[in-house]
Amino acid sequence: MSGILMMIIAIVVLGGAYLLYGRYLQNKWGIDPNAKTPAYEMEDGVDYVPADTNVVFGHQFSSIAGAGPINGPIQAAIFGWLPVLLWILIGGVFFGAVQDFASMYASVKNKGRTIGYIIEEYIGKLGKKLFLLCCWLFCILVVAAFADVVAGTFNGFVANEAGEVTKVAANGAVATTSMLFIIEAVGLGMFLKYTKFNKWINTAVAIVLLVAAIALGLKFPVYVSLNIWHIIIFAYILIASVAPVWALLQPRDYLNSYLLIFMIVGAIVGVFVANPTCNLKAFTSFNVDGQYMFPILFVTIACGAVSGFHSLVSSGTASKQIKNEKNMLPVSFGAMLMESMLAVIALIAVASFAKGEAAAQGLTTQPQIFAGAIANFLAVVGLPHTLVFTLINLAVSAFALTSLDSVARVGRLSFQEFFLDDDVDEENMSPLLKIVTNKYFATIITLVLAYLLTKVGYAEIWPLFGSANQLLSVLALVACAVFLKKTKRTGFMLWVPMVFMMAVTFTALGMTIVKLSKAFMTTGLDLGNSLQLIFAVLLLILGVIVAIQGIKKLLERPERKTATADKKVTA
Repeated sequence: MSGILMMIIAIVVLGGAYLLYGRYLQNKWGIDPNAKTPAYEMEDGVDYVPADTNVVFGHQFSSIAGAGPINGPIQAAIFGWLPVLLWILIGGVFFGAVQDFASMYASVKNKGRTIGYIIEEYIGKLGKKLFLLCCWLFCILVVAAFADVVAGTFNGFVANEAGEVTKVAANGAVATTSMLFIIEAVGLGMFLKYTKFNKWINTAVAIVLLVAAIALGLKFPVYVSLNIWHIIIFAYILIASVAPVWALLQPRDYLNSYLLIFMIVGAIVGVFVANPTCNLKAFTSFNVDGQYMFPILFVTIACGAVSGFHSLVSSGTASKQIKNEKNMLPVSFGAMLMESMLAVIALIAVASFAKGEAAAQGLTTQPQIFAGAIANFLAVVGLPHTLVFTLINLAVSAFALTSLDSVARVGRLSFQEFFLDDDVDEENMSPLLKIVTNKYFATIITLVLAYLLTKVGYAEIWPLFGSANQLLSVLALVACAVFLKKTKRTGFMLWVPMVFMMAVTFTALGMTIVKLSKAFMTTGLDLGNSLQLIFAVLLLILGVIVAIQGIKKLLERPERKTATADKKVTA
């Protein structure tokens, strides 16, 4: 199959899904354009902040995309392009987009509260506690994996086989531009909050800032080692996760969304111009080097098909910024389908290389393979290969860095919420409770554990990250299905994704535990792998308990009215 044909199929399927299935869900569940959304009802200037559709879309898309839709399909391509493409399209439409929309819808209908609170309200307090613990453990894994990805794209030095260290100009330019983005985001946040210009002027300002940062980055690359970048990135995450969303999160994601959209549009143009040949087999084997297509394919391709992390963004941050209920469909369902399109582009990118060709060009990581392929495509129209390669690397790091902004905040909120209940008197809390619910303490303990795991490297963390991610998807689907049932809305479209993802997740976690246990019995485990084993066991136990609680609620028969109540209603 050619790259153009693969792209056309994706555009038709994903575009049709938004126009038909997305609107079907919207009509089935019902929205109220005149309702006062939580962004206004609970406005606090920190987490609840009303924002225009394009701003919230930028936050949602930038946050959910991360490095996942690029890394996942490229890693899963060992099974062939056909199963990867089918899972991206089927999973993206009927699993991922439905989950994201349902999570945001349930949150907006419940004062912008997280999936954890949805579980407490409709499943029970114990379910909420266990879910929040799962969520917190997952956030630690995401921060660890993505922080390592970002530090790798910023790393200004590389050593060859002979041990000689050389500077990497592309990485240095990406680092400078990314740091400028953060500074510009603060200024843009002030501009958006206090000037109140229309969205076209805001867009023009954002694009000018974006171009300026890129130009300065290319002109003045910064060369810093990997370990130093780890420290800098964690310091940034610490600030980003406690700052008001209008001051950094919203404007940074708004800036990055344009960069990411330009990248996707450029990649699509490159595919249509270059029409790359697909050098991958349609299907290789169900077992490749000891990796079984089930469940590995479905946990490796998480972002791009279905990702539990999306439910945390949809219900944790984006739902608190929705101005009007009618904006939920484009922000949640639409952003997920765009991410699926990015995953298809990543598949076309890796498929364009003949066996061994990418490695021969020095492209060893998934982001480098992706950037190298897009640069090859656009070189056909005369764009400089080095410039495009640098810009694509910048976009990939922007994906991961914006995910870090959001996931660190979600992790902090999950830790705090774990210790808070509706009956807690916040003014008369015990000293210990005041400490563990303090946003600075919650952020620091989350980031310290993530930093320890970062030293393992994202390649080692990724399998557990994928399993934990899909576990959250299971729990989000269960919570939303129970919410829809309890509020007498149609929820059958969540049942098949829920059951399938249970099978995937529990199988994958079981396999991970067995693998790490064998390593412990033979060679012993270091700190990073020991943490992974502990996390895997905890996630499996917690996930099974919450899933069972949710299924019990789904299978409960509706409460029947008593004869006396019936007579009163009749009267």
